[in-house]
Amino acid sequence: MAGDRPDPEALLARVKEEEARQRRGKLKIFFGAAAGVGKTYAMLEAARDERTDGRDVVAGYVETHQRPETDALLAGLEPLPPRSVEYGGTSLRELDLDGALARRPALILVDELAHTNAPGSRHAKRWQDVLELLDAGIDVYTTMNVQHVESLNDVIAKITGVVVRETVPDSVLEQADDVELIDLPPDDLLERFREGKVYVPDQAQEAIRNFFRKGNLIALRELALRRTADRVDAQMRVYRREHAIEKVWPVTERLLVCVNASPLSARLVRATKRMADRLDAPWIAAYVETPAQLRMPQEDKDRVVQTRRLAEQLGAETVTLSGRTMSEAILAFAHDRNVTKIVVGKPRRSLWQRMLLGSIVDALVRGSGDIDIEVISGEREDATPIAPVRRRAIPTEWAPYVWATAVVALASGVAWLTLPFFELANLVMVYLLGIVVVATRYGQGPSLLSSVLSVAALDFLFVPPVYTFAVSDVRYLFLFAVMLVVGLVTSSLAARIRTQADAASQRERRTAALYAMSRELASARGVEPLLAIAVRHISEVFRSPVVVLLPGAGGSLDAWSGGQFKLDANDLGVARWVHEHHQPAGLGTATLPGASALYLPLQAPRGPVGVLGVRPPDGHAFDAPDQLHQLETFSNQTALAIERAQLADEAQDAQVRIETERLRSSLLSSVSHDLRTPLATITGAASTILESGAKLDAQARQELLESVREEAERLNRLVQNLLEMTRLESGALQLHREWHPLEEVIGAALSRLGKKLSGRRVHTSVPSDLPLVPIDDVLVEQVLVNLLDNAIKYTPAESPIRIMATSTDEAVTVEIADHGPGLPRGEEDRIFEKFYRAQPDRGRGSGLGLAICQGIVKAHGGRIWAQNLPEGGVAFLFTLPRVGTPPAVPADA
Repeated sequence: MAGDRPDPEALLARVKEEEARQRRGKLKIFFGAAAGVGKTYAMLEAARDERTDGRDVVAGYVETHQRPETDALLAGLEPLPPRSVEYGGTSLRELDLDGALARRPALILVDELAHTNAPGSRHAKRWQDVLELLDAGIDVYTTMNVQHVESLNDVIAKITGVVVRETVPDSVLEQADDVELIDLPPDDLLERFREGKVYVPDQAQEAIRNFFRKGNLIALRELALRRTADRVDAQMRVYRREHAIEKVWPVTERLLVCVNASPLSARLVRATKRMADRLDAPWIAAYVETPAQLRMPQEDKDRVVQTRRLAEQLGAETVTLSGRTMSEAILAFAHDRNVTKIVVGKPRRSLWQRMLLGSIVDALVRGSGDIDIEVISGEREDATPIAPVRRRAIPTEWAPYVWATAVVALASGVAWLTLPFFELANLVMVYLLGIVVVATRYGQGPSLLSSVLSVAALDFLFVPPVYTFAVSDVRYLFLFAVMLVVGLVTSSLAARIRTQADAASQRERRTAALYAMSRELASARGVEPLLAIAVRHISEVFRSPVVVLLPGAGGSLDAWSGGQFKLDANDLGVARWVHEHHQPAGLGTATLPGASALYLPLQAPRGPVGVLGVRPPDGHAFDAPDQLHQLETFSNQTALAIERAQLADEAQDAQVRIETERLRSSLLSSVSHDLRTPLATITGAASTILESGAKLDAQARQELLESVREEAERLNRLVQNLLEMTRLESGALQLHREWHPLEEVIGAALSRLGKKLSGRRVHTSVPSDLPLVPIDDVLVEQVLVNLLDNAIKYTPAESPIRIMATSTDEAVTVEIADHGPGLPRGEEDRIFEKFYRAQPDRGRGSGLGLAICQGIVKAHGGRIWAQNLPEGGVAFLFTLPRVGTPPAVPADA
């Protein structure tokens, strides 16, 4: 049968998914309720079995906690050397991800999936390392506890009073090919703690008194069992779908209640809630949008909204289905979700009506198969529903009926013009075409009118005797009847297609709007741009002004400046309640319904990040749960984007703090050393002169005084470098550009270093036609002095130094080369970092000279770099842009 044929797109998607699964490594998680249940031990035992079967197994990272029995199991496996990371003065051991990818074993063991990697690692979390290993086609065995599951984070905090910071996204657990529960009764686990098999005795006693209390362990064990059971249930549904098994496997109860516009639906919902509580089973409230349902009166639509809202308040999952008939849509959904019981109301039609028109209950019973059908009867409820939906005035639209009449008139005109050429049966087709046009354009009501008018016009204008409604031949009555029936059926089908197309178009618009906002949020950086994007999209989709409130200093809640409406004291009070209680409130809800806007909490995984307010022009805009759910989806996306931006800012601040701390340590280390050495020399020389001045000859006294002067100059250079670096970093450096000949600046730099350069050969190559350069001559001279001083420090005393200048139309390039040992490979860029010294054991210096050179050259708009020379030594080159027009030089100059 055509209805039983598999969906080709679903089959193609399943094939692609299977191919991707074959290329990807297999993930097995050893899952436990708490530390000490034996996850690592079970993982090692399984790994040894795999190695016995001939597989290539490597222990990537295994934390044995110095437990003898665990160490014994690990001893027989090939270890992957860990990667050492220095952080905070401590050497940390981490998984060597690159080493694992290079080794490429068939199976790798990676303990503690929720672990946070040391700063500077490729990934922030170990589960990200595992995903990269899986993408490389490597199978992974790993371990984790239930408290690290992201979706259970708030539940764990309520049970234990401890907020777990290291979490693993649920998607990682869902991607696992196998999850093995390692279970241990709480009493046995506590005994292991007391015996010191989990922690050392002092830590074990502290753990038993706090996180590992027996009540906590019981609750954690239940969570682990339930999470594993949910995982198994999901696997079972996937298996049934992949193997096209429509038969329900009732391994666990799942209820589905069908709701509609009937006043009895509220009773069905409450009865299903009680049944679900007795069975301890999840339940779903489903509403089917059929073409007939879409055309029902507004009063019935409001009753459906009330019933679905009641189901949500009672804890049901509400879904909206679409299909040609209710029974087909309900049965297809029930088989897909492995529903075991369908709850429906007792049919209200009489027996002959059910035989003639059919019954949804009969259709469900015939097609249910292994699903139980629960039929509940009851009287109509008189109680006022919760959060009633107020009635709205529905304006009457006369324009479609006018257009329907005009189309019939147009069809009559066309038929009149073609009457000499066609038979009467052909004229009927013209009218039917008009009926189809009206049905597809204006709906069922106008199309029914056009059907009746078409029959009347055909009789009046073309059936003899014409211009009367009398019929001379009774056979025409059969023609009229067939034409009317065909017109009615055609109009009904066309109107149904139009209604379904409108519903599909509306769903597509919702999905496209959410995708557009998510795409823009993903590419934005910073909270302000994210909020602007979210407010714009939500306002456009829901046609309502939007406001966002963010937590401020001191626990306040402040409105974002880009909001689209003003908040009064009442609105702020509602928003604060929403922020504190993490629940929606305001317009259309059961909490503070008198507010002028609906307020939703912006709830992110780490906690609330703000409140979203929407003030619709129509107070009933969010009566339908679908609209409210879509708004909640938008708010969730906004909350996740805000938290992502906040995390990025926090990460940047942390990186700045780390860099600041590193620079501070480097500065203290460098400056303390460079200050201590000259000060010691000055102190020693001065003490010698003071204590033994009379006994010293003139030459000795002169040498001591000379050393005092040299070390004082060295201190002065150090302080000057620190001041220059401070000016560069603060942006306070002001350039005083003037046109200068570069040979004069080079000569001035050589003069300043005349004493240090004594005994060295300095080759200077400056073309006589070298153009003037717009520079700050004092700062460029400092660059040359620093580069020459660097060459003096790190090269032999007799080695030559070369200074060369060349020019192009864009810039002048200066090169200072030496014949020393050169730079270590890969250090050509790092030597310009502050306090970095390529050879700290040779010479003395603060490591600021080259950083100052880079800052001055960049301030001029040029660049500076270093490169090793083939013949030995290193060359430092920097460019000075030729900007502007140099002044004219007099002819006699």
